[in-house]
Amino acid sequence: MAAASCSKIDNYPAPSNTLRGSVTDATTGSTVQTEIGGRGTRIKLLETSYSSNPTPYYLESMQDGTYNNTKIFAATYNISPEGAFVPLVVTDSVGKVVSDKSQNVTITGTNTVTTVNFKVEPFLRIDWVGQPKFNADSTVTVQFKISRGTTNAAYQLPITDVNLYVSNTQYDGNNNYDPVHSPLASFSTTAQTDSLLTNTLTLTTKSGALPQQDVYFRIGARINAGLDYYNYSTPVSIKYP
Repeated sequence: MAAASCSKIDNYPAPSNTLRGSVTDATTGSTVQTEIGGRGTRIKLLETSYSSNPTPYYLESMQDGTYNNTKIFAATYNISPEGAFVPLVVTDSVGKVVSDKSQNVTITGTNTVTTVNFKVEPFLRIDWVGQPKFNADSTVTVQFKISRGTTNAAYQLPITDVNLYVSNTQYDGNNNYDPVHSPLASFSTTAQTDSLLTNTLTLTTKSGALPQQDVYFRIGARINAGLDYYNYSTPVSIKYP
């Protein structure tokens, strides 16, 4: 009897539903570039079917600002994204919600596909100017522009970092780069930020010639918001001449 009482079998069906979508810039319509991993965009899920105070769990976004998870249980969820953009759920100093643009969705059945998209205001936008260029010493120079992605004064803060990331994969960012060739710059004053926002910026890879292999370049920048999130350009690659 004791053996029988300890042999319960978990016969609940495995989750089979898909939840997918994108996080896009509300102004440009482009997806918000991010990095893969703990400091990239993530989708917060609160399963409200069984609790009014559920423990959140998270889906990691892909680098291009889309997300896709094929192992979601049928249930009702409150969903919101977190990343380098103005939060869609804002609370005051005592935790009271003062603004809420999250979405509620009910997923039913099995093997269903539910799409939930979000429009956000990124802290910064980073756009390439022209293509990366090889120099005589086999370093590479890039040009780009940084602009504000929001008019919300609370998030128009000084820029603290502008980094050129170099990697042998397209998945480069602050969590994946070659430190030998990647120039990382720090800033602190409003005057510096004003200059960064009004000029075409130029950065050149450091430490001499790059290895003759596929090399990808990406710009990441961050504001002084007390967060680890960076805004990113798209990754680009060039062929050796």
